[in-house]
Amino acid sequence: DFFAFRRHVSNLGTFGGHLIYLSLGEQIRMGESPEDYLGTFTSFMMATTVSYSSLLSQYSSFGINAKISYQHLVDLGAGAEKGKGTSLDFGFDLGYLRKEFITPQLDFGLTVTNIGPKVSFIDPAQADPQPTNLAMGVKYKVIDSEFNKLSIVYDVNKLLVASYPDMDWDGDGIIGGCDDEGHCSDTPGNGEYNQDGDRETAHTDPVYIAIFTSWIDDWLLGGDTDFSGDGKIGGYDSEGMPTDTISFGHPGYGQYGCEESENICSEENLVKEVGTGESRGIKDELNKLVHNFGMEYWYSEYFALRAGYYLDQSGKISNPTFGVGLRFSGYGFDFGYTSGEPGHPLTNTMRFSLNWEF
Repeated sequence: DFFAFRRHVSNLGTFGGHLIYLSLGEQIRMGESPEDYLGTFTSFMMATTVSYSSLLSQYSSFGINAKISYQHLVDLGAGAEKGKGTSLDFGFDLGYLRKEFITPQLDFGLTVTNIGPKVSFIDPAQADPQPTNLAMGVKYKVIDSEFNKLSIVYDVNKLLVASYPDMDWDGDGIIGGCDDEGHCSDTPGNGEYNQDGDRETAHTDPVYIAIFTSWIDDWLLGGDTDFSGDGKIGGYDSEGMPTDTISFGHPGYGQYGCEESENICSEENLVKEVGTGESRGIKDELNKLVHNFGMEYWYSEYFALRAGYYLDQSGKISNPTFGVGLRFSGYGFDFGYTSGEPGHPLTNTMRFSLNWEF
């Protein structure tokens, strides 16, 4: 459910806001065993936003949102976890629009959304960063006559979240080994930091750092990845035989990790770990960009046809979209349809909206 409003105030700017409520439906509560049925519960999310925008010049403007969100996933934690599965958070959005950018037919826009502290539920130590997102887009007016208007739009989205799995930042073959005070041990998995003070266990950067590091975290920062989660890099050869008696970096040291704790690792559980840091490149970063393409045609400001394409290579999403719009006597109706491959969560999604000018 969604409700929004806006109102322009002369010499001050435009004020607005919205309320949104999303029901996740009824869930089944289970205990620690498959037979332990504990009943049902309801999950939902809601948010409220206050907005303000103003002109900077004849051709440029800016806007800001301040929002509070509440997420109610579950009433109680599972097993030994204490507390409730709820979260109350705040965040901000910033936007900038430049009309007649370079040419009179071209507009440029930029937004940074979901700026705020990490989101936590039952355990604050397991808090996740908000999905801070940078979007940049352009709109080109192909036809701009009295009765016919045709525009082409494109935007690209970059998630400003820097996250790292268990990685060997200093190249010693061990994940961590030291605590945050510099006390070190040779035992794999003992301590989260290396001798240089870099955290090597899985973590995310704070938002004020991630704004910069999110551009290079997938190809420049970090090192070899510990996919097996055993606290070290490699240790098994291509036949699945352990090479623990050979020093890391020696030509005979195994380049593979084992995703299951086995004396002799089976082929299906072998995963390459040594050298995975060097094999990364800027292509890994570019593949995480999300692209949106679209076209919109208006006839006499009463009827609109829309078509678009959503491309997310990392998420393996490539969905075409279609839509129509109607305007008459201050009332408006919009319909959107998302197509895609059978079985995809967004396939056959339909969106309806009504608006009223007063």
